[in-house]
Amino acid sequence: LQGRRGARGLAPENTLAAFDTALEAGVSTIETDLAVTRDGVVVISHDPRLDPALVRGPDGAWLAARGPAIRSLSLAELKVYDIGRLDPASAYARQWPQQRARDGERFPTLSELFDLVRTRKARVRFNLETKITPGSADEVVDPRTFVELAVAEIRKAGVADRTTLQSFDWRTLLIAKRIAPDIRTSCLTARFPNFDTVMVDATGRSPWQGGLDPTVDGPTLPRLAKAAGCAIWSPNAASVTSALVGEAHALDLAVLPWTVNDPAEAARLIELGVDGLITDYPDRVRRQLAERGLAID
Repeated sequence: LQGRRGARGLAPENTLAAFDTALEAGVSTIETDLAVTRDGVVVISHDPRLDPALVRGPDGAWLAARGPAIRSLSLAELKVYDIGRLDPASAYARQWPQQRARDGERFPTLSELFDLVRTRKARVRFNLETKITPGSADEVVDPRTFVELAVAEIRKAGVADRTTLQSFDWRTLLIAKRIAPDIRTSCLTARFPNFDTVMVDATGRSPWQGGLDPTVDGPTLPRLAKAAGCAIWSPNAASVTSALVGEAHALDLAVLPWTVNDPAEAARLIELGVDGLITDYPDRVRRQLAERGLAID
């Protein structure tokens, strides 16, 4: 049971308050997103730039437009922004009516998340996404530096044995397997009309899949994920079928769909035999699992 961005449906996303809420809801894994500041600190943010729906400046006003890239800010500069409340005038805020504001929350560092879990004496896992795309250019630190900095924080905290690195951009996963083979990786995929990491381009490959060639490395997503060295295949929930779950399991891949907030969809995926669920509402999914007598591990 993975709490996405902590527990986005219940508390401001990717804040220490959200992670604390996820722990209270009984997750087995905290799922979150990584970015890197100008001074090389690994911080937690879904977006590479400051999002006006989430971010207030030192004057208490929400940003009027997208703010600077986190990569362009020092940690001290980033920490002046408040992310404890959504802008009620934004369309984004209307998606999360149950989210409880926590004024004063700041962008946490990855080390602060590890410290929170240690303080709470919670034996949870961490699923950390390197937020980078094939088109990120210099808006985000380069893939190798990104992985090296994340791995250094993971090792410093002593949690390599219970951490997974995930990404839609498999370049970081291939690098991670070379420099930190003991840390598990999860191959994220998305198949939507406006966001498709699977569709191949003129080269016959997807730019998201780290140069892997479907004609050589595998004609299906489970086989490509296996070729990338991933222990987990994490597709968007609607794309999951019984046949794909069976193929992934035959390859010794765990299947971990995202984002599962609807109880009916959770029930469908549980019946298909997936290995876990990523959700913004871990309290809802926990009830689904309890009703079926399924243990969370």
